Amino acid sequence: MNDRTGPEHFLALHRHGFVRVATSTPRVRPADVGFNRDAILTEARRAHEAGVDLVVFPELCVSSYAIDDLHMQAALLDAVEGAVAVLVEASRELSPVLLIGAALRHEGRLYNCAVVVARGAILGVVPKSFLPNYREYYEKRWFAHGRDVRGQAIRVAGREVPFGVDLLFEAADLPGFVLHVEICEDYWATIPPSSEAALAGATILANLSASNIVIGKADDRHLLCRSQSMRALAAYAYSAAGPGESTTDLAWDGQGAIYELGDLVAESERFPLEPTLCLADIDTQRILNERLRTGTYADSAERARRSGPGFRRVAFEHRPHFRDVGLIRPVRRFPYVPNRESHLDLDCYEAFNIQVEGLRRRFEATSGTTMVIGVSGGLDSTHALIVAAKVCDRLGLPRSTILGFTMPGFATGEATKGNAWRLMRALGVTAAEIDIRPAARQMLEDMGHPFATGEPAYDITFENVQAGLRTDYLFRLANQRNGFVIGTGDLSELALGWCTYGVGDQMSHYAVNSGVPKTLIQYLIRWAVRSNQFDPETDAVLEAILGTTISPELIPADDERGMQSTEDKIGPYELHDFFLFHVMRYGLPPSKVAFLCWHAWRDAGAGRWPHGFPEEAKRQYDLTTIRRWMESFLWRFFTTSQFKRSALPNGPKVSAGGSLSPRGDWRAPSDSVATVWLEELRRSVPET
Repeated sequence: MNDRTGPEHFLALHRHGFVRVATSTPRVRPADVGFNRDAILTEARRAHEAGVDLVVFPELCVSSYAIDDLHMQAALLDAVEGAVAVLVEASRELSPVLLIGAALRHEGRLYNCAVVVARGAILGVVPKSFLPNYREYYEKRWFAHGRDVRGQAIRVAGREVPFGVDLLFEAADLPGFVLHVEICEDYWATIPPSSEAALAGATILANLSASNIVIGKADDRHLLCRSQSMRALAAYAYSAAGPGESTTDLAWDGQGAIYELGDLVAESERFPLEPTLCLADIDTQRILNERLRTGTYADSAERARRSGPGFRRVAFEHRPHFRDVGLIRPVRRFPYVPNRESHLDLDCYEAFNIQVEGLRRRFEATSGTTMVIGVSGGLDSTHALIVAAKVCDRLGLPRSTILGFTMPGFATGEATKGNAWRLMRALGVTAAEIDIRPAARQMLEDMGHPFATGEPAYDITFENVQAGLRTDYLFRLANQRNGFVIGTGDLSELALGWCTYGVGDQMSHYAVNSGVPKTLIQYLIRWAVRSNQFDPETDAVLEAILGTTISPELIPADDERGMQSTEDKIGPYELHDFFLFHVMRYGLPPSKVAFLCWHAWRDAGAGRWPHGFPEEAKRQYDLTTIRRWMESFLWRFFTTSQFKRSALPNGPKVSAGGSLSPRGDWRAPSDSVATVWLEELRRSVPET
């Protein structure tokens, strides 16, 4: 293998569109320029050793911020320019782009600036647009605002460099790394400068800040960073002044935070005694893909181009290293499963009640008087049944309104059938059993299938005869008893085509689980138990069902321990749900999804397990296994199953990760192929 396809290249961070960003809070001394210069350089070198591409230092860090009228002293300003020159020269051997806060003179005015330094050069200087002059702030006493500074040049460290608020900095050799810089108060403005910059193409927005701390202000900063990164479809890196600033009248906490598309990917310790370096790998490809699929961004960018003065792009050679430097960002093993501990019950409540409300409204809109559902004792039908039970509770109807049928076939286990009966009795639904084996034997005999003559011919026809009969019975029962059929199939099965088309488990009158993947169904059932949604008897059955092997129960086994396993056949649902989320939601290429998956699943301790998942489920997967099951996923998702999704019945979208409804998030031809995705995977991901 050459260096473009081997393991080392596959594991290289920059190959997958990541940019390693850091916020740095060096220790400073008020007006001690030499000390501050050396402190900045120390942190820059530390960032270099950590493989960082961009370091955001605090506002006015060369002189320190809280020095009042000392900003107007010529000796200090001369020292600041001299320190900048030293830092520029020292940057020749450093990999990161450095954003350094400094007060600089230009045409008889003093500006609060961010100096953008890379590889021994000043790429440009950005002045602060909005100067606070209220409460404890008096910046207009010392500085001129930079809102009108465009298309200019400034002389710094003996060289003329671009100067203005119209600058974007683009790495010519690292696609997606397009940087914009603003300073402190700028992002408190009603329309921050970074909004226009994002519309002009900036993917990473940086803020050099001083920002003294008062009670509650840290939350305000988080809110602004989060909202700006989300609204601008960008990353936002914020660095505030910390230890060493003057505390004459104010205090400083050194907060650093890095957001991406509204997600917090890293934050620093506050009130540190030592300098801090807060690191995160920003996914610029994810940002660009999100912009690509969000038409409102394109419309806004077009409007901005017509009405605004535009931006200058400063291209530079970044010289990124294509080597394995790890991955510094949270990668959720279960991207569909709620993981915010502070909002856990609320997120689960929302997911569950989206389904409840969807089914309630559909039932109310029909002329039926009953809900008909097949109950197998497996996860999907269990979840659909407890959703239906909640619908009855909400409408004030007896749960006997639900007609539950268990329909044993040739491979139905006693344990699963027993759980189905226990659950229906515990919930108080109208329960019955229809043995489909006589009808299945008759159909197989009519078809001349070898099973009818005693041969163990367990082919797809054998399986689908059973699946089809179950659904056929449910539809005819709904006709007979003035009801409608509740679908139980989930999002994961639809993605993989693991359902029987037509009069099979792909079809229903309302597909209540169609927006919920298998991993989320497991979690919501656990949440229902944990949050006491039902009585203890129901909870006990739910716990038993959670411990049962996922199986279609279509092929007979010698005993229940040999029960047909879905995951043995098609692969682990936890991996398929991971693949589905990143392919469908963000359109990421297979090699990148594999890269993320490997970092999430490579050992049992990596990543974060959502609250409530059992310890024994904490598996791990190597790259070979991930590649194998991703090939299977891509072939199933893009080639073999779209025709089933194109004919989906109605069902509610539940997750921001998307749905596969042909009327919603996913529209694709039924006769497409997976060639492009499979070739990209095989070309880019090593087999071992």
